[in-house]
Amino acid sequence: MIYCRFAHQGRNYTGMVEDGAVHQIHGSIFDTDPRRGSSFQLAEIEFLPPVVPPTFYAAGFNYAAHLKDHEELGYTPVRLAEYPEAGYRANSALVGHGAQIVKPGGVEGRFEAEGELVAVIGQDIKHATYEQAKAAVFGWTIGNDVSAREWQHSDRTFWRSKNSDTFKPMGPWIVTGIDPLESTTTVELNGTPDATFATGAMIFDPYEFIVEITKYITMRQGDVLWMGAQGASGIAVGDTVDITISGIGTLSNRVVGDDRALVESSLSHEQSA
Repeated sequence: MIYCRFAHQGRNYTGMVEDGAVHQIHGSIFDTDPRRGSSFQLAEIEFLPPVVPPTFYAAGFNYAAHLKDHEELGYTPVRLAEYPEAGYRANSALVGHGAQIVKPGGVEGRFEAEGELVAVIGQDIKHATYEQAKAAVFGWTIGNDVSAREWQHSDRTFWRSKNSDTFKPMGPWIVTGIDPLESTTTVELNGTPDATFATGAMIFDPYEFIVEITKYITMRQGDVLWMGAQGASGIAVGDTVDITISGIGTLSNRVVGDDRALVESSLSHEQSA
């Protein structure tokens, strides 16, 4: 099944995607048999992040090739993880498929996108075994981990480098009943492939992360776990980023500049003149 959240004429809905249309459903996507309502064509709707997570978990440096790329760019070497370690991201950074990625004023250096597999948790779970972790995953979606690298390496935390508004596109929907560890992830910039990798070539798979997290923290229904990326793609204002994971779909977002920052910069120049 394919589930989504969407907006139509100023109202937000939960829906089920079938045969090129979205069918509104009443209740939660986690209900066993949600009741259907109105139907809409895909061209009529605006996609929202497919779930608003109670907690937004993120795996960092979960592909060995990413560590190598990190060092080649001159950043401080990162040691290979000995066990799964997850961080956190801000829900306020989430936007949906088709939304704009806004590059804030003041961002210098590398501005990057990373295509990530995202696990959506379907039930509350604590002290999970590996098999219980597999059963706890409701479905899968796609994330674009946008990062301002100079901020990431100069600030003491990731507060703005990874959590600025619009820095976490997610969607377009949640797909159930697939094994994405057999998939391929492709990142395209303006229609040209920039990165392709085996989605499942992770250091630790999603279920190993869930086992480790739930030793200490109860994961809740609706939580998301972003699984990291093999490499990063440099992006600029005007670029369109398409991230495709076979079996799930394509998440597409365009990069724009922060108009307010441009206006403030213009005013500053006028005043100095």
